[in-house]
Amino acid sequence: MSNPVWYPSDEYKKSTRLFQWMKKLGFEDYDTFYKKSVEDIAWFWDEAVKELEIEWDVSYETTLDLSNGIKWPNWFVGGKMNIVHNAVEKWSLNSDMRDEKAITWESDNGENVSYTFSQLSNEINKVAGGLVNQGLKKGDCITLYMPMIPETAILMLAAVKIGAIISPTFSGYGAEAVATRLNASGSKVLVTADGFMRRGKAVAMKEVADRACELAPSVEKLIVVSRLNREIKTNKRDVAWEELRTSNPITKTEVMNSDDPMMLIYTSGTTGKPKGTVHTHAGFPIKAAFDAGVGMDINKKDSLLWVTDMGWMMGPFLLFGALVNGATAVMCEGSPDFPKPDRLWQLIDKHDVTHLGISPTLIRSLMTKGDDWLATSKRETLRVIGSTGEPWNPEPWMWLFEKVGHKKIPIFNYSGGTEIAGGILGNILLKPIGPGTFNSPIPGMAAYVVNEKGEQVQSEVGELVLKKPWVGMTKGFWKEPERYEETYWSKFTDTWVHGDWVSVDSDNYWTITGRSDDTLNIAGKRIGPAEIESVLVEHVAVKEAGVIGVPHDIKGETAVCFVVLVNEKDNSEKLPNELIHHTAAQLGKALKPEAVYIISDLPKTRNGKVMRRAIKAAYLNKDAGDITALENGNVLKEIRNCKKDGK
Repeated sequence: MSNPVWYPSDEYKKSTRLFQWMKKLGFEDYDTFYKKSVEDIAWFWDEAVKELEIEWDVSYETTLDLSNGIKWPNWFVGGKMNIVHNAVEKWSLNSDMRDEKAITWESDNGENVSYTFSQLSNEINKVAGGLVNQGLKKGDCITLYMPMIPETAILMLAAVKIGAIISPTFSGYGAEAVATRLNASGSKVLVTADGFMRRGKAVAMKEVADRACELAPSVEKLIVVSRLNREIKTNKRDVAWEELRTSNPITKTEVMNSDDPMMLIYTSGTTGKPKGTVHTHAGFPIKAAFDAGVGMDINKKDSLLWVTDMGWMMGPFLLFGALVNGATAVMCEGSPDFPKPDRLWQLIDKHDVTHLGISPTLIRSLMTKGDDWLATSKRETLRVIGSTGEPWNPEPWMWLFEKVGHKKIPIFNYSGGTEIAGGILGNILLKPIGPGTFNSPIPGMAAYVVNEKGEQVQSEVGELVLKKPWVGMTKGFWKEPERYEETYWSKFTDTWVHGDWVSVDSDNYWTITGRSDDTLNIAGKRIGPAEIESVLVEHVAVKEAGVIGVPHDIKGETAVCFVVLVNEKDNSEKLPNELIHHTAAQLGKALKPEAVYIISDLPKTRNGKVMRRAIKAAYLNKDAGDITALENGNVLKEIRNCKKDGK
């Protein structure tokens, strides 16, 4: 039993966009509507694009074609459009919308910049002209290694306008992590800034980008935005942002097929090599806009602020979720608790934020600052709080609900992923909401919990699966179709296995209990253990490495690393700290390990596979289950002693 704490009144329910849409379609009961949405997914998504007012250059002939099977659905067959038209241009041509704010940005020191839909459309046209002048064309890939500044959004939309494929990456990555993604995508262009501000200090980016370009032969141009106007070393490949803007504007938007690739977002798995999820013009943006608009009740002229980075899924979600719905996307540079712990609450007041997106990690951190900082803001415009990235524990959820939202504002717990283009599970605003749980799958998402035999179960933990495709589902992995099928479709026939352990109670409240694979989730940032292990092994002293995720009070999860040395003589008291800083330098400070332990060997199966499950169980002093496949189980005692001894 979830013990709900927020209950929507009848008046509230009837005011929501979801209820009004359901009623228009002939439904007043949500459960009946949800059942119809997954029984007839073609009908559902046909109605969804109408509700989102998606405009097509060429109307689609068929909503859904499954002739290639459930793994490879074709949506909106024959349809042609460009999502930039639906996100910006159509609003810029609307007399009631053209002068409304499309993007609002606040810098680390409180500077504010805004673009109306009309102004944003003009900026996109200028930059699109510059990109074409630099040789970028339809189908080319452009990677963005950028901070959260307006130019990031403008560049993304300008590239999509001309039919190029964007690939945003995390602004805190090191050079090797950026280069890995450049090489995987084959990007011709990398976009970066000279740096950005965080907590009153300049963070350099250009030097990291230069190093990444040296490691990525496909890169021909490096576009540089002068955010800080600092002195930087220039190269022949460099192109200044202002040079792009002085090119002849392009007003004609490339007409794209509905299933043409628009974006690659790289997400890590347990194998180390990042997976390039492929998202289309009529995929990710429509799913994001639906979840934001119909799910979270975002309407025209509302304002969405999601505390995120453009390299994580919620960055593009913020952009498309707001703009396609005719709402304002609020972007902020820096930290939400600087210069004072009330910055986030002040942002709500200053920018009339109606919808706020946070992570449990952020709330756990802000809780420690004390309740007094909440008194400096009124938060009167705030209607919904979205939460994603990781599971909750009850205390911070209740603090957010009671102290921030005064027990009045619903918290829309939201879980899905990069491959989903949004959510699988959510908190529908027509039903009661309880701490940390989900009250329903998102409409159109045929979600179930199954046991190891693939049988549906209730009130017990099982695998979260999807039985039908949805708009926004990744169109495979970039140039790796077999890996895509192996990752999601190999366990059960025609069933997407998402990788989360989930339970559904007798009242149909869903709870996520953790990942069913080894992927780490550090403060909402997912990374495969093998990617961290690869960086550790680059160090001259390290022979092998094993990485696990362990619970952390603030981040939710953090990395703990175990290494085997090439030569035991290299062991020293300084080496673990040196390896921690080495890893942070390569992957970024946000992914800095909590600890590195030097051990004699890693627990392995007889075929040489490192058993991370056994490492984690030993370190946390828990039952490892069946470890009969281990060849060297004696090493587990050494791992247990690592935490005990604190060495």
